[in-house]
Amino acid sequence: MKTFVPKEADVVREWFVVDAAGKPAGRLAVAIADALRGRDKPTYTPHVDTGAFVVVVNAEKIKLTGNKEEKKIYQDYSGYSSGLTETTAKDIRAKNPERIIMQAVKGMLPANRLSRQTIKRLKVYAGSEHPHGAQQVKVLEFKG
Repeated sequence: MKTFVPKEADVVREWFVVDAAGKPAGRLAVAIADALRGRDKPTYTPHVDTGAFVVVVNAEKIKLTGNKEEKKIYQDYSGYSSGLTETTAKDIRAKNPERIIMQAVKGMLPANRLSRQTIKRLKVYAGSEHPHGAQQVKVLEFKG
């Protein structure tokens, strides 16, 4: 038998919708990262981008377990000395709730060029509406 290696031209990308309301951030990020990389397909190959597009709705209703709402800190560094700003998850949820999911999923991806290409297929929206209704969208099965 010969080993099958998928090629970039042969990949058919699906579109998935995930409702983040009431789901734990970390468990949801694992499921999204697996779908983005294509790990849920039998043709998964680490060096070939076989993943799907993922649309996440209701990002402002994501669940943070424990005391993470007050204790988890997001850091931004401007590049200047004393340019470090620290913001709690509660403030991030108020200003930019999409960032919680984007950063969690980005942390689940490997640090390479392929993941920088992969993260561009993640679309996160704070509310329940999204502009990708024209696509053949499926619901991503999430256990957890």
